[in-house]
Amino acid sequence: MLSRNAMKSASDIWETAKGSLQVQVNKANYQTWLKDTVGISYQGDQFVVGTSKAFAKEWLEKRLHSLIKKTLISIIGHDIEVQFQVCGPPSRGHDDHDTPRQPSNPLQSRLPLPKLNAHYTFGSFVVGDSNRLAYAAALGVAEDPGHQYNPLFIYSEPGLGKTHLVQAIGNEACENGLDVAYASGEQFTNEFVNALREKTTDQFRRKFRSVDLLIIEDIQFIIGKQQTQMSLFHTFDELHNANRQLVITSNRPPGAMSSLENGLCSRLECGLVAKVRRPDPKTRLSILRAKAEQQKVLIDNAIFEFVAERCKTNVRELEGYLNRVIAYTKLARKKLSLDLAKEALEALQDMNPQSAALPGLTAMSILDAVAVHFNVSVESMKSRKRNPRLVLARQIGIYLVREKTNHPLDDIGKMLGGRDHSSILRAYQRISEMVYSDPKVQGNLKQILRTLPA
Repeated sequence: MLSRNAMKSASDIWETAKGSLQVQVNKANYQTWLKDTVGISYQGDQFVVGTSKAFAKEWLEKRLHSLIKKTLISIIGHDIEVQFQVCGPPSRGHDDHDTPRQPSNPLQSRLPLPKLNAHYTFGSFVVGDSNRLAYAAALGVAEDPGHQYNPLFIYSEPGLGKTHLVQAIGNEACENGLDVAYASGEQFTNEFVNALREKTTDQFRRKFRSVDLLIIEDIQFIIGKQQTQMSLFHTFDELHNANRQLVITSNRPPGAMSSLENGLCSRLECGLVAKVRRPDPKTRLSILRAKAEQQKVLIDNAIFEFVAERCKTNVRELEGYLNRVIAYTKLARKKLSLDLAKEALEALQDMNPQSAALPGLTAMSILDAVAVHFNVSVESMKSRKRNPRLVLARQIGIYLVREKTNHPLDDIGKMLGGRDHSSILRAYQRISEMVYSDPKVQGNLKQILRTLPA
């Protein structure tokens, strides 16, 4: 036992305590939660321990508080109360004057802020039978990252809310002071390839392996990319072994990705795999009411029921239908009514390529029709030119080929000059969103559809 007068500072006491704790906990817990902690102050019967992460503070309070208190009492010689506080990393070469340090996380200066949408929160997410499991799992991860459902793998068809859920986790983590890295499968791949090319793999590893929470969306993009998969494999192991949280999304479960490396696949399945299904009628109504409330628009329940019945596939399309009804009403300068809502969606159906399937179409006949409409050549659509007219023609061509022939996105990319999957997907999603809100796109589609062979 050391007398209190013999101690120079709280820092000395805590270093002694850490030496004792190191042999009482396993190596992983010591390295993760205790190694970088510091003794901040010791005044009266209160001892304050500092850590640089808010999540670490919570973990120490919940899991190690009693052991730490017992260890400190054995060193100091009398009963004390132990508190934990978030502070900056310890300074080297300076005495600890028993005052809290200012937060200073050098990792933040190396990492770009995660590109999270602040509107994606748990409070703004509409919960229904189709997404209840995924929502509960996401909320559990946000409340106790690194321990509940690690990794969390959410999959669904496009437009059903998985991005909303994982970004809600990210926003919650940022609010709690955690370091978050957020990237799509494409971004992860591109940054890895650039790191190899520029010989900056150390920076790449620090960016993705020195965080408390890693979110990767659309992981299906890395299928067939062996080096990228191995990089993610090692990233996964390093984060998971340190009890850091991983959250992954995809359009299908890990086991359905036939070209996914076995070791990575098994790791993605070792936590919780949750599916988000298409919204049921009750959930569709709830979503419409929530969106109308956000826009501060009063809408009769009969209109909600009509729109919910007309759109049964995904949330993004459902929102598009509602936006179409509201916009149509404003343009017509008429009071919103059920008849006007029907008129708005009937006008949409006239130019929606999904509304009237045309037999006998080929991808090339569609691209030819698009090229004629925009007065460009198919060859120029395949080129890398980026003038606005050509870009719109290319995007509409991609959208129509996908909708009318159901060609895989990779095949469409090959038709249009060898473009990659992600570029084709972005173009398709862009027109999918604009088809409900942009009169220019609606007009172009309507005119092109009239010229397509039956």
